[in-house]
Amino acid sequence: MKILALDAVTEACSAALWMDGTLQQRYSVAPREHTRLILPMVDELLQEADLSPGDLDLIAFDRGPGSFTGIRVTLSVVQGLAFATDLPVLPVSSLAALAHAACRARGATSVLSLIDARMGELYWGYYRCQSDGVMLQGAEQVSALAAIPVEPDCQLIGSGVTAYAEQLRAAGFKHLIEDESLLYPRASSIAELAAGLADQACPVDAAQPVYLRNKVTG
Repeated sequence: MKILALDAVTEACSAALWMDGTLQQRYSVAPREHTRLILPMVDELLQEADLSPGDLDLIAFDRGPGSFTGIRVTLSVVQGLAFATDLPVLPVSSLAALAHAACRARGATSVLSLIDARMGELYWGYYRCQSDGVMLQGAEQVSALAAIPVEPDCQLIGSGVTAYAEQLRAAGFKHLIEDESLLYPRASSIAELAAGLADQACPVDAAQPVYLRNKVTG
């Protein structure tokens, strides 16, 4: 299976190509430059693999939560590619992508994914690591830090960790992942998760973004 994955919902922008277990990625932390970067990333990956968009089996993408602008950029690119090729798409959570990265890179078993939502709030979700991906515990939410239930033994990952490190420790969280390489969700994680969820793909006009709140945060 050949999966193109896209992610531009945080300060980072990335594209990845998953081909029967092999993975190539382009990644850049470049706030407000996603529109300029993402299509050249896609073109480079396809050219290196000697593929055209129509040779793909699936387009996976980060459906949020995250930046309103970034989600819209990601979705617009996905729509353009999918409508042109009649390919199915698979929306994947940014929080799930972070949790997957923690499971793979740190051997975590329980993860709290945190994305800085600005305005004193965090996008967050608890996940359990499984051999075939990650499982959301409860629901993805947006709230102030004080409203997040504390599970001291889980590992914390994402931009919310660096933004609120002192407050998280004071609240009782112990295992903060402050590795810059794991700060933002990546298309590589989106692709790996999508490979195990391919049977859940849908037509592009049925794919919905997830904002979690109505106020624009950039």
